[in-house]
Amino acid sequence: MSIKKERFKLLSPFAAAGDQPQAIEKLSTDRPRQSVLLGVTGSGKTFTLANVIARHNKPVLILSPNKTLAAQLYEEFSLFFPENKVCYFVSYYDYYQPESYMPAQDIYVPKETKINSEIERLRVEATASLINRRDVIVIASVSAIYSLGNPTDYRELTFSLQLGQKISRKELIDKLIFIQYKRNDVESTSGTFKVVGNTITINLPYLRDNLRIELFGDVIELIELVDRREHKVLSTLDNTLIFPAKHFVTTQEKRDAALGLIKADLEREAAAMENPLYKERLLTRISHDIDMIRETGYCSGIENYSRYFDGRLPGQAPYPLFDFFDKDFLLVIDESHIAIPQLRAMYNGDRARKKALIEYGFRLSASYDNRPLQFEEIERYFKDVIFVSATPGEYEVTHADQIVQQIARPTGIIDPPIEIVPREGQLTHLMASIRQTTEKGFRTLVTVLTKKSAEDLALYLEQHKINVCYMHSEIKTPQRTELLHKLRSGVFDCLVGINLLREGLDLPEVALVAIMDADIEGFLRDTRSLVLTIGRAARNTESKVLFYADRLTGSMQQAIQETERRRELQVAYNKEHNITAISVKREVTKSITKLQEDIAKASKGGKKKAAAAKAENKEQVKLLIEQLEEDMRLAAESLDFEKAIQLRDQILELQKYERA
Repeated sequence: MSIKKERFKLLSPFAAAGDQPQAIEKLSTDRPRQSVLLGVTGSGKTFTLANVIARHNKPVLILSPNKTLAAQLYEEFSLFFPENKVCYFVSYYDYYQPESYMPAQDIYVPKETKINSEIERLRVEATASLINRRDVIVIASVSAIYSLGNPTDYRELTFSLQLGQKISRKELIDKLIFIQYKRNDVESTSGTFKVVGNTITINLPYLRDNLRIELFGDVIELIELVDRREHKVLSTLDNTLIFPAKHFVTTQEKRDAALGLIKADLEREAAAMENPLYKERLLTRISHDIDMIRETGYCSGIENYSRYFDGRLPGQAPYPLFDFFDKDFLLVIDESHIAIPQLRAMYNGDRARKKALIEYGFRLSASYDNRPLQFEEIERYFKDVIFVSATPGEYEVTHADQIVQQIARPTGIIDPPIEIVPREGQLTHLMASIRQTTEKGFRTLVTVLTKKSAEDLALYLEQHKINVCYMHSEIKTPQRTELLHKLRSGVFDCLVGINLLREGLDLPEVALVAIMDADIEGFLRDTRSLVLTIGRAARNTESKVLFYADRLTGSMQQAIQETERRRELQVAYNKEHNITAISVKREVTKSITKLQEDIAKASKGGKKKAAAAKAENKEQVKLLIEQLEEDMRLAAESLDFEKAIQLRDQILELQKYERA
């Protein structure tokens, strides 16, 4: 199989400026190596990375700590590299209730998921692109460290078709079914194919168009790309590659061998169980799975047998997205101060949940090996890596060969001045500051320490005629997007929140950031958090930051010193280059990215009738649906499965209502 070797072509309407040129040069020199890009808010870190990518011209994996930031990066890199392949790879679950068992209550909770078909398509598109070409940038969340199946099998099961090739209709259908395509002559969905006479139309998950193959006897007579909706012929092809419809695929030989290993382990582990109930449970459940796999090639929870199909030894690391890349690829970890702790924590949580399932006869011990990577296993891929953060953590700083600072902004914007205000009379001072900011046409962010204080302060400000809203972890993602849109568009003048205001918000209208209880040392008021919060005001030339505090803590002092250092560097740069600072301008759009709109359209959902009855239209119902699903996901993650089940029932009820 030949791999396309197109070069990355960076498209940009502007040249590197500020600290970008020196950062690009340093990050592009002497690779592969471990580097840190310490870039302040608004300094154009994404543009710097795009230039480095264009220079090195090899596949790129960019890890982001959450889906929202991943979607923003996807949009930006798609604009920088319109002629190359930019892919999006995040968890495809709209909600996920993992299989679990609670021994104290003797409650078994089966796995329940809702897969977003559009995200699933995008995931397959990413792996297919990596196998087919080198000019690929994959934007991924931490889901990239979970098992995807053996990439060697994925490559081997990819097959080519070409004009004049001799292949029977039955043989082609059998090949498609074996690599997880499903025949559906009524509905065309991703990963399905339709057969009409000697014409086979395949809905490929990695293309937006369908592939139509016409046979004359046992010979391929025509290969066409067809518009999925209009059914118009877009182009004719001489040849094409058919990639598997899903990631977990294997050869018939490996499947047969795997079933033998599963049966042998079942007999051994069942014999070692002393409790007859657990023993009978294990024998019944696993035997049923073996029969299902033998007959249909699939069973519920088949991922728990991934080690057998992958050919791995007990304890051996699974094959994550990393393994679909060539050995020589560039890894970028965005917001590394958040992403690195996330990567460290994933493995232990997964293993703790499975322990009870194995001990009480629900699963074989091999299910331990269907897991995320341990951090030490992830580190093996840190051969050519750039950690990106405004406040890099200890791990990045101690392991990096170089730390490249990007402080001077091309826009000339100087970090905001910081004023320390005593607590006595703080609310009167805060309200006056908010009103002054509003009169100038700008917005205010206020950060507090708890959900209760966020709600209380918002209520107090509202009672004093300030247009305000609050945001914390119980405000779901669709609502957050709506609140931020209303803040930017001027419906609200002030937003009160907690640490949600620190990363990932691009709000150029904000000219005032007020930090309440700035002198209470802790996670939300340490140096890193304070510096990040200050950065929310670093996109507006008229911005300032207020610390409400009665004493100067070490964290406050360090945050002020770092901000002053950055101010001095920016002022010197502006003076040297005769730059007048200008505020960042960005169109006020309701959705963060077009990608998120597409994904939202592909999702289905639900909520309870009582809430739906109050909705004025279907859009409101859909919003309520998404909120309930988020509630259920959070409940499942916190192991509150009873609540998750109740929420699921409410969702099912509302789905009926929505379809009515």
